[in-house]
Amino acid sequence: MKFNVFTEMEYTARSPGTIILNIHALRTQHQAVISETFTIDPYIKVEEMTSASGENRVVRFEIEQDAGIKVSYNATVDNFYEVKDYSDLVEIPVAKMDAAVFPYLYPSRYCQSDRLYRLANNLFGHIMNPFEKVATLTNWIHKNVQYLSGFSNAQTSAYDTVTAQTGVCRDFAHLGIALCRALTIPARYFTGYAYQLQPPDFHACFEAYLGNEWILFDATKLVPLNGLIKIASGRDAADTAIANIFGNVVFSSMVVSCELADEGFDPLYYQELGLQGLSYL
Repeated sequence: MKFNVFTEMEYTARSPGTIILNIHALRTQHQAVISETFTIDPYIKVEEMTSASGENRVVRFEIEQDAGIKVSYNATVDNFYEVKDYSDLVEIPVAKMDAAVFPYLYPSRYCQSDRLYRLANNLFGHIMNPFEKVATLTNWIHKNVQYLSGFSNAQTSAYDTVTAQTGVCRDFAHLGIALCRALTIPARYFTGYAYQLQPPDFHACFEAYLGNEWILFDATKLVPLNGLIKIASGRDAADTAIANIFGNVVFSSMVVSCELADEGFDPLYYQELGLQGLSYL
């Protein structure tokens, strides 16, 4: 299914600074970038690179003191997903896991899975099917954490969220990741463009490593699972920030959109899929 994604950001520099942006759609086996443009007005030389993991695409540029800039990104992206039946899925022991997923098994800055071990196992440890286990904890987050802006910030962790029981998509994703890792299920943060998200913005959810593949989950249930365009993945939000700013550079405005470029879109939600899951690569 094809989508047109767009973002526009404005910044003003009060001192010389450097900005690293992570807003480009990923090119993966299951996501093709058909066309894209990235512009800065007024023109600044930009360096494009990949993250240390070799997947996330970032751009780096310098901005001079007392300068103002407008950054724009447009792309047409075709995302492909698979819906599979996981009713017979069995848990993969750590001894059999690919070493590449180990970083997504450990506690991280915002996902203190070691502090949530008892809670996760008391609530979900009895569920044998690992897909059902993750689907159940995702539903638990949706029912027990209120989606509410203004009650969390850039320092809010999964432990804070389960305590306050409020948060936004970032917090829902961190809690899902932490609970998965506490259950010895590797999980990673997913950030992207989201079709039908209101108000339009970047969106965060998470992927769990089940049956040797990454399966997408979204505890907010604000958007259809097949309406997501992936920008980045990482251990948590610290690895996938949309913007990292160095110097006294002030962010002033942002516009984000994700529109359908095809006909015949059929939205998918897990409550309709049962023990079937949707995987992106």
